[in-house]
Amino acid sequence: MTPPEKPSRRRHQSGGQRRSREPASRPTADPARVAAFDAVRAVSGEDAYANLVLPELLQSRRLNARDAAFATELTYGTLRFTGTYDVIIGANVDRPLGELDPPVLDALRLGAHQTLSMRVPPHAAVSTTVDLVRGQIGEGAARFANAVMRRVGERDLDAWTAELAPSREKDVVGHLAFRHGHPPWIVRALRDALPGGGDDALEACLAADNEPAPVALAVRPGRGEVEELVEAGAQPARWSRYGAILPSGDPGRIAAVRAGRAGVQDEGSQLVALALADAPLDGPDERWLDMCAGPGGKAALLAGLATERDARLLAVDQHEHRARLVEQALRGDSGEHEVLVADATDGPWPEADFDRVLLDAPCSGLGALRRRPEARWRRQPSDIAELRPLQTELLRAAVRSVRPGGLVAYVTCTPHLAETATVVDDVIRKSGELERIDARPYLSGVPDLGDGPDVQFWPHVHGTDAMYLALLRRR
Repeated sequence: MTPPEKPSRRRHQSGGQRRSREPASRPTADPARVAAFDAVRAVSGEDAYANLVLPELLQSRRLNARDAAFATELTYGTLRFTGTYDVIIGANVDRPLGELDPPVLDALRLGAHQTLSMRVPPHAAVSTTVDLVRGQIGEGAARFANAVMRRVGERDLDAWTAELAPSREKDVVGHLAFRHGHPPWIVRALRDALPGGGDDALEACLAADNEPAPVALAVRPGRGEVEELVEAGAQPARWSRYGAILPSGDPGRIAAVRAGRAGVQDEGSQLVALALADAPLDGPDERWLDMCAGPGGKAALLAGLATERDARLLAVDQHEHRARLVEQALRGDSGEHEVLVADATDGPWPEADFDRVLLDAPCSGLGALRRRPEARWRRQPSDIAELRPLQTELLRAAVRSVRPGGLVAYVTCTPHLAETATVVDDVIRKSGELERIDARPYLSGVPDLGDGPDVQFWPHVHGTDAMYLALLRRR
């Protein structure tokens, strides 16, 4: 399955009609669907991010909780399955998708998601999509949308999969890519990274990518307590001693979050930082480094833990706006810490200056597809090849920065082997002064961590983002 097409903008016939200035009395769609349409338009037409643009739309339009939940499910689901829906829509129009006006195609994607993947009856999905197109684009485009949506609604998603996807027996990657809305190259990468590589585990992983991610919170050590989050309606996290899960609601309404005593942070992200802090260390334990610290969640955990041990944290980020986010996350920590804007590949500190080093390396983000629904269609295999040299250079810099006997945690939010274990393998082989440390003992109580020594979290197994952790000791 190829990435979604970017339609041409020079269309005027039915199905390619610009928004017209027809009388305002024509039927309009309900506010939830209009909000979803505008969010999808911003993502596809302006390269916006759904997790940023949609909350602003929901707040500015004052949708009630039920409508906001519907708009969120519709927006995120449509973006996740865009590639699949484009194939289905393409089978039901008489022209290439690139010849459809972009707003029309986005409206059809929204309609396809409602009829194929939500609890919206086909006739309702047709009528509401037609109303949306009529109100937002024009009458001619509405007639076109009506015809297309009626044909799309004649089958359910399983039936369209049987008709349009490769057979599972002949091409399991292509079949699962279509059925679960992932580009085939990502499906192959996940299959390669999954222990055992079974098709059932692969399908479970893909399905988990399409489920909403839980809102995970982390208290800042020394500034907040998990009990305060529980009293506000959260539940203790399963494994992180500083974590909690908020079943519903806006985390910004929790006093501890507003005051900076806690923040939103995936439990897997918490666990990899805690593993670095909990691993035993011979010799001094006074200087800690977070090399790519923005936006600051892991730095806030490490700063609090460092304060408890009379250690100091240096948090570094190359980008000034991300460094400001780190400063905000560390505000209120009573210990010694510094936030520095610098290129961590050539940091302005002496070699062997730190006892513990965290490198949360820039990566493809394939481990957080639940949270960034459009990312799977924007990323390309070439991105992996471009990121790997930077990841390798940063890890070498981390090794130079840590003292002999000190620890480095190499972390990514991706399971892609070209960004995880093979990067570590290459650096160890060329360094000659590193040893892998089994990270599993420092993730107490967490099940299904594999054979070690590295750890790969999985959404379908652990309910976290697909974080990767390798612990290394410099000899």
